[in-house]
Amino acid sequence: MIFTPDNVLLTGSILLFVSIIAGKTGYRFGVPALLLFLIVGMIFGSDGFGLQFNNAKEAQFIGMVALSVILFSGGMDTRIKDIRPVLIPGIMLSTLGVLLTTLFTGLFIWWLSGMSWTNIYFPLLSSLLLAATMSSTDSASVFAILRSQNINLKHNLRPMLELESGSNDPMAYMLTIVLIQIIGSSGMGAGHIISSFIIQFLVGGVAGYLLGKLAVFTLNRLNIDNQSLYPILLLAFIFFIFSITDLLKGNGYLAVYIAGIIVSNNKIANRKEIYTFMDGLAWLFQIIMFLCLGLLVNPHELLNVAAMATLIGLFMIIVSRPLSVFICLLPFGKNITNRSRAFVSWVGLRGAVPIIFATYPVVADIPGSSVLFNIVFFITIISLVVQGTTISKVARLLHLSVPQIKTGNEFGVELPEEIDTDLRDMTITDEMLEKGDTLKEIDLPKGTLVMIIKRGTEYIIPNGTLKLCSGDKLLLISEKNDKS
Repeated sequence: MIFTPDNVLLTGSILLFVSIIAGKTGYRFGVPALLLFLIVGMIFGSDGFGLQFNNAKEAQFIGMVALSVILFSGGMDTRIKDIRPVLIPGIMLSTLGVLLTTLFTGLFIWWLSGMSWTNIYFPLLSSLLLAATMSSTDSASVFAILRSQNINLKHNLRPMLELESGSNDPMAYMLTIVLIQIIGSSGMGAGHIISSFIIQFLVGGVAGYLLGKLAVFTLNRLNIDNQSLYPILLLAFIFFIFSITDLLKGNGYLAVYIAGIIVSNNKIANRKEIYTFMDGLAWLFQIIMFLCLGLLVNPHELLNVAAMATLIGLFMIIVSRPLSVFICLLPFGKNITNRSRAFVSWVGLRGAVPIIFATYPVVADIPGSSVLFNIVFFITIISLVVQGTTISKVARLLHLSVPQIKTGNEFGVELPEEIDTDLRDMTITDEMLEKGDTLKEIDLPKGTLVMIIKRGTEYIIPNGTLKLCSGDKLLLISEKNDKS
C-alpha cells in the first residue's frame, strides 16, 4: 500500500497509536522507546504489512524538521550553570571526538573491506564517509533515554552528555557533506574545507545566540490575548532560526540548539505552557522520525550486511568511541575520573541522526550508498539494543548514579516565574503532631504559608483550627530569598 491523501491520516494515526502502546510496554522491560518506534516502522513497511515509503529525500526533510524541534527542546532543558563546568570537555567531545571517531572507524572499515571473506568493499574515502555518518552521538536517543529512565548522575555527567549530543551533529554533518563533495567531484582544497567548517560553526553559533535573544524579547514584549499562541510563536522561531542560518551558510542544527539554551535561561512569558507544548512536540517528532526511517528500510536487505555491520558496530562500541573519549578527556586529568570516561564512552548512542545523515549519500547518488545506508541502519539497531538498554545498569555498576532528586510538587501547581516564590510540599508525620494537631501548632519554617492540604483524594482549604492527620500533604509557599 502506498501513502495517499486519502489514507495518510488513517495510516498515520494507527502508526502513532501502535508506537505509543509499544513504547509504554517496552518501558517496563527497559527497552528504549525509540528502538520500538523504529521496529514498528519496519513491521508496517515493505517487508511487513506492505506500506511503501522509499523516498530518501522526503525522509531527509522529515528528519531535518524533526531534529530542529528535538535539538531546540534539548537546549531548553539545558541550564547554563550546569554546563559551565563541563563546557570545554563537552566541546572537545563534540568536535575532536567526532573527528577521531570518524578516523578510527573509517580506517577499520577500509581494513575490513579488504578481507577476502567479505562481499562488501569500500574504498578509503567511502569508508570515511560511512564512519562520518555515524560519528556523532544521537541527541534524540540520549535526551529520551536519560529522561525516560530518570537517570541522575554524579560529576556533572548528564549535562556533559546532553551538551555533547546536542552540539556534535554539526561536526558529523560537515564531515559527511565534505566527504560527499570530495567523492562526487574532483576534490576540494584543504583551505576550502577549513573555511567551510569555520563558517558553519561561527555563523551557526552567532545566529543561534542572537536569534535566541530575539525570541526571548518577542515572547516577553508581544502581548497576545490567547496564551495558546505563545508556543506556536516559538515553533515559528525554531523553523525561522534553522532556515535563516542555513541560508547564511551556517549550521542550522547548532543554531537551534544554542537558541534553545538562550530561551531556557532567560525569563519568558507563559513558560509552563511553552515547556508542555515543546515536550509533547519533541516526542511527536521523535516518533514520526523513527517511524519514517523504519518504513524507509527494507529489512531483508539488512541480512546481506549483517556480518560486516555487526563487526563495525562492536568496534565503535568497544574501540573507536572509548579511544576517542579518553583522548579528548586526557587533558582534564583527575577532574574527570576513569569511571566517568568509561561511562561517557558507553553512552555513544546511535539513532535517527546517523540514519538521516546516511540518506545524504543516497540522495547524492554516491556509489554504494544503498549498502552504506543499510549498514548504518543495522548499527543503529545494535547500538540501541546493546547500549540503550544498559545505560542505567552501567551507571550503577560504575557507581556513578545517585538517587533522583524530587523536583516540583505533587499538587501539580505552578506559579509564574515573575512571582519570586518557591512552592514545595511537605508530608505530616506523627512526630510533627506531638505538640499539637492544628496548623497554628505545627512548627513550620519562618515565612512559609500553607496554600492547600491534600488528604487522600480530598483537597482542603486550610485554616488555623483545622486538625491535621499523619500523612496529610501540605503545599507550602515561601519567598525564594527566604533562607530559614
